[in-house]
Amino acid sequence: MAGDGIDAAVGRLVELLLERGVTLATAESLTGGMVGAVLTDVPGVSAVYRGGVVVYATDLKAKLAGVPEDLLAAVGPVHPDTAAALASGVRERLEADYGLATTGVAGPDPQAGVEAGTVYVAAAGPRSVQVRKLQLAGDRTAVRRGSVQAVLELGAAVVAEELD
Repeated sequence: MAGDGIDAAVGRLVELLLERGVTLATAESLTGGMVGAVLTDVPGVSAVYRGGVVVYATDLKAKLAGVPEDLLAAVGPVHPDTAAALASGVRERLEADYGLATTGVAGPDPQAGVEAGTVYVAAAGPRSVQVRKLQLAGDRTAVRRGSVQAVLELGAAVVAEELD
């Protein structure tokens, strides 16, 4: 599954986590476990990767990842605040130092008025939560792979920032 920039992104993130002795958890919607799969391809990652949840259904974002139900009702599943809550919630629920999250519309059709290719990725740490909006082109596979690479890169940036 890896390749392109994904290998470099996951390598950088895992290297930072191992160097600093901190842990990571993931909450994935449109990527459906791809982030966890890429992470667990890395030998030695078990020292830093706590695990992840796939919360494809909106109600599971609240039940499993701790996104406030009133937030989901107000803004929906594809929103920067939802992405931030996913990353923070999984970090807390899985007792990790850092949390990563993906939410968006992989396509091919829009969802609830949100254009296909619209994705939010988030990284939460002890001191900050950062969210990036992506507008990705291509088919479902391209959108999902772009989301994986982007969340891994954001995670590495947040870990590096907070611990330097």
